[in-house]
Parts: sequence; C-alpha cells; structure tokens
Amino acid sequence: MTESAGTAGSGEAAGNGGKSGSAAGGGRPRRRVSYGAGREALLAAAVRVVARRGLRHLTYRAVAEEAGVTHGLVVHHFGSRDALIEQALAHSVRTSLSVSAVEPGTGRATDFATGLSAMVTGDPDAQAFQYELLLESRRRPELLPRLRALYEEYFDAAQRELSRMLPAGANRALARLVFAALDGLVLHQLVLGGAEHTDAALEELRSLLRALTADTGPDADIDPGARTGPDTDAGTADDD
Repeated sequence: MTESAGTAGSGEAAGNGGKSGSAAGGGRPRRRVSYGAGREALLAAAVRVVARRGLRHLTYRAVAEEAGVTHGLVVHHFGSRDALIEQALAHSVRTSLSVSAVEPGTGRATDFATGLSAMVTGDPDAQAFQYELLLESRRRPELLPRLRALYEEYFDAAQRELSRMLPAGANRALARLVFAALDGLVLHQLVLGGAEHTDAALEELRSLLRALTADTGPDADIDPGARTGPDTDAGTADDD
C-alpha cells in the first residue's frame, strides 16, 4: 500500500475509507522502498518535477506523486523544502560527474568528456534541473551559494583532468574555460537537439587539448619505431 509503516500512511488510508490516498485519487499507486533507495528515488523525482514544471512547483506532494510514495515520506527524509532543493542539486551534480567523463582519470584528451552527449540524451531532466536553478537564482539569490559550491565540483574535476593531460598543468581559469565550453554544449543539445553536433564540437575541443600537450603528454602516442635521435642512431650503428 504505502512505503512506510508509520501513522502518515495509516491516516491517509483511514481518511479515504480504507484506501490509500493515491488509489482513492486515481493517482499512481504507492510502493514500498528501502530507506537508501527511497531517498535516491525521491531526489530523482524532485529533479524531474523541477525540470518539467519549474522550481515553483517543487512541493512535498508533487515529489511524492512523482515518486509514487506518501507525502509523509518526503518530509521524513528531508525536513524542509530548502534541504530537498540542496540535496537534489548535489544528486544531479554527482550523477553528471559520474557519467559525463569530465574526469576519466586517464590524462588522455581522447577520453575527455566522452559520455557528454549520451548523458544529455539519456537523462535530459537532470541537466534541465540545473539550468532551471541557475535561472531561478537570478530571482532568488539565496540559491547562489549552493550553486557556486556545487559548480566548484565541476571546475575541480575539470582542473584535475586537465592537469593530468597537460605537461604544464592547468590553472583555474583554463578549467573554467573548458568547462564553460562543455556546459554550453550541454545546453545547446538540451534545447536544440543534435547529439552529433555535440560530438563534433567535442572532437574539436580534444584537438585543441592535444595541441596544448605539444606532443609531450600521455596523448602523444608516438610509435617508438618512428622516433629518431641518438638512441635510434646508436642502435643502427650497432647493427652495422
């Protein structure tokens, strides 16, 4: 019937002649979820609500309806709407970082941001959610500290990977520049479509990053047999 055995579920059932609130109202059926899985499901539901309807429509009841659980469970997990917003934003950033390959850890330009277009295609709501909050922060400045802190996670990931990639390392300005390019590509694909355009632009970005390695980084991939220099010459002399 409901996902929790608490009084909230029982009260709703009693108030509807023994039926659950969802069943009585013709909404989606309630379901039982474990604590950890339930929390993640609620965060994902909050992301979908904001992405599709805007932040002003983010309420406990809207999230509960989207997730197919009771209103009381949402209150139990988050306690306040602000906490729900903050944790949903953190959830969306974690998800994006895990699937977009901003930090693959290889230090190779070839691997950089390889999953970006697929991420947008596979979960557009997660990206729309972040842009909704960015725009809303112009009207609600109290959102800015959370957004700045969480975007710093993106900049950190980009800077670490660029520092692995480039012989001279990467400063914060370069990391912000590169991430701004990625962010813009995501927004364009989200609104205009065209994953193939995102992929083509990313390949151009990777070409620029390869050029910055000056053939000395891990992306050089020079065939040892094609090298010339004292060692090669010495080997040839020995063969003679």
